[in-house]
Amino acid sequence: MIQIDWFLALSAVLFTIGIIGVLIRKNAIVIFMSVELMLNAVNLSLISFSTYHGNVEGQVLVFFSLAVAAAEAVVGLAIIIAIFRNNLSLDVSKINLLRW
Repeated sequence: MIQIDWFLALSAVLFTIGIIGVLIRKNAIVIFMSVELMLNAVNLSLISFSTYHGNVEGQVLVFFSLAVAAAEAVVGLAIIIAIFRNNLSLDVSKINLLRW
């Protein structure tokens, strides 16, 4: 049986990779994928703690979190496609939609 420490270490590594992807990259799709990776790292830790303590509340919370993440992915990709159609670039530093 795998100890909870391994799951939490994997979750921390995935979350760190997500943070690095958000801070370093300039491509909107890579930033979006990094945010999703961070969300999945948190879900992994929730499931780990829920299984360790023997209750299902954390697993139910992960289920709802994944449902919200699926809806967020659809809306986020639609926004990214709309920005790409207008600017022909996904570089975040070149997008100035909220500037006057």
